[in-house]
Amino acid sequence: MHKYDWHSILSRLYSSYPEAEENPIIGITGNYGETTCKLADGYYKMVAEAGGVPVIIPPLDDTSVIINTLSRLDGLILSGGGDHNPLFYCEEPSYKLHSINSERDFPELLITQLAYNRNIPILGICRGIQTIAIALGGEVMQDIDEAFPDHVKHSQDSERTEPTHTVSISPDSILRKLYGEERIAVNSFHHQAVSSAGSRFAVSATSVDGIIEAIESNEYKPIIGVQWHPEWLEEGKLLFSWLIKEATLYMKASSIHDSILTLDTHCDTPMLFSQGISITSRDDRILVDLHKMSEGRLDASVMVAYLPQPKEGELFPDKVPFVVNGPKEYADLIFDKIESFCVGDNPLVSVARTVADLWKNKQEGRMSIMLGIENGIALEGDISNVEYFARRGVVYITLCHNGDNDICDSARGSSTHGGLSRFGKEVVREMNRLGILVDLSHAAEKTFWDCLELSSDPIVCSHSSCRALCDHPRNLTDNQLKALAEKGGVCQITIYGGFLRKNGIATINDVMDHIFHAIDVMGIDHVGIGTDFDGDGGVPGIADASYFLNITKRLIVRGYGKQEIQKILGGNFLRVLQAVQQGKR
Repeated sequence: MHKYDWHSILSRLYSSYPEAEENPIIGITGNYGETTCKLADGYYKMVAEAGGVPVIIPPLDDTSVIINTLSRLDGLILSGGGDHNPLFYCEEPSYKLHSINSERDFPELLITQLAYNRNIPILGICRGIQTIAIALGGEVMQDIDEAFPDHVKHSQDSERTEPTHTVSISPDSILRKLYGEERIAVNSFHHQAVSSAGSRFAVSATSVDGIIEAIESNEYKPIIGVQWHPEWLEEGKLLFSWLIKEATLYMKASSIHDSILTLDTHCDTPMLFSQGISITSRDDRILVDLHKMSEGRLDASVMVAYLPQPKEGELFPDKVPFVVNGPKEYADLIFDKIESFCVGDNPLVSVARTVADLWKNKQEGRMSIMLGIENGIALEGDISNVEYFARRGVVYITLCHNGDNDICDSARGSSTHGGLSRFGKEVVREMNRLGILVDLSHAAEKTFWDCLELSSDPIVCSHSSCRALCDHPRNLTDNQLKALAEKGGVCQITIYGGFLRKNGIATINDVMDHIFHAIDVMGIDHVGIGTDFDGDGGVPGIADASYFLNITKRLIVRGYGKQEIQKILGGNFLRVLQAVQQGKR
């Protein structure tokens, strides 16, 4: 047989080999010169050896191509090459600036920013670490000679495989965990360098002359940039293995999100609408908009009309000056605004009122907004308004906020009623009749027990956490968690730092601790997520809606499968919602 008898080769291949496992796809930015897109072979060989599928990304200045490329990647390598144009970081060129590569700058800076937003794992190499810095808030020096006259030699004459100087690695860094050493030897081919990592990154390695040699995300994103060329060093395999591991996790999480429906059960973004904010535009002033939801693979959010509780002697318009007639009017203004974002056949988002609506939107490629009320003063003491808001499509009413109202006592109240008031009991019965979820986040413990005894339907806590881990009156005791589960209800863990830990800065680690504690106490069928984004919710690692996938990744690492993850990321709450809506009388 001739060695190029492809029919025979293919026949033998298909008869002898099982179907290949799915490996993560790693995009590598291509260098450019002399009308040619090119790439040193060390990059793609290292990716393949580590278990990834390497593809080269040409430096095309086309946003549509870049966005579509990213949608198919599980990881990104920013490769080495020529200088960046200093105009991209608002500097005039130094007389020591070397040749710039205009073909690469814009597409690589854009793809870096977009990959960062989507939490795609990134490894920046040489020029790549500088690309990360320029794209994400750091700074780059145009020439080391100019900034550090007494630096060690950073542009070696030796072979690429020869380490020529050492770097010191920070103790708590990913690099230290990978290498297990305080100091390692690296190669070096550069004259530009990162001068400041910026607020989003920590410096994780430096050379003896103080030059930054590596940076890592300090926001729990899988991003590392190194100034050396690990693709030519034996020890460099550790970095590529790290990237493939992170990319595999990203791939698995993304695949799960393709077929499940994810829901954040409490978001306060609407209270910022008066500032001219729209959820249809990306806006750094808010934590939830359609862009961030898409990046975090968050399908749906319950956006609430939050009504601040007037203090004794205050009127509601004193709290919300542009409201004339009271809290009901304000809730209607919020809901009108939300619906205005979803008018007509909006291809991006739609208001959902039922679980069926949510799945229909998911299948048609739209995100969903559900309506909720935070603080039952929206009823204005009129029981008929429960039905009014049921017709508006409200899925739950949080009975109170920070202060007792005419319905019940608050966790931060004064025990005005000793739990539920007489009117509050009417409200709970009417909510049961009309299929509106009773939400007890913010409620006093006595209110909680009164409602649990009275309600014929399961109870929800749309944004609460565990008092066993953080002793705050807003959090639920283990006894409350158990009773809530026994009644068929759910506790949606909130991401407000003050409810996650008493001392220090809360992070995603604390969020996961509360999730796992609630699961241990209640069982996996009774726990979910209610972020409280834009109501002071958000911590490092789950700072806004774009980080939602990070929770999925943590659940995968913990050993949870797709069905269990679906329960935690919305399924449990939706089960209760569907049962309550179907049982309405």
